[in-house]
Amino acid sequence: MAQKRKPNIVKKPVPAETIKVENTIAPKTVVPKAIIKQKPSESKKSGFLFDKRNYVLMLAGIVFIIVGLIVMSGGGSKDPNVFNPDIFNTRRLTVAPLLILSGFVIEVFAIMLKPVQKSEA
Repeated sequence: MAQKRKPNIVKKPVPAETIKVENTIAPKTVVPKAIIKQKPSESKKSGFLFDKRNYVLMLAGIVFIIVGLIVMSGGGSKDPNVFNPDIFNTRRLTVAPLLILSGFVIEVFAIMLKPVQKSEA
């Protein structure tokens, strides 16, 4: 018969002394209300996040992207066995990707453009 293998279990020694720690709760510190500063009223300002310029530029970027995708589409063949060389023309390989890329650049610019601050004088 085969011998049964004993598992390799190492017993850790029990510590001789255990230290008891009492649960104590630190007292709350009270800050006088005179020291706390109120935030300026700018944070409570209601309105849109972007200005009209931002939204117009975002719309222009979306139009560029859509026009680029429309220019890139098409050029297929009705018969899959016939090769159509129109898929490799300049309009589809150069102009359309440039339109799409410029649309994304306009979108990033529109998001990063800071709105004009109105002076209250």
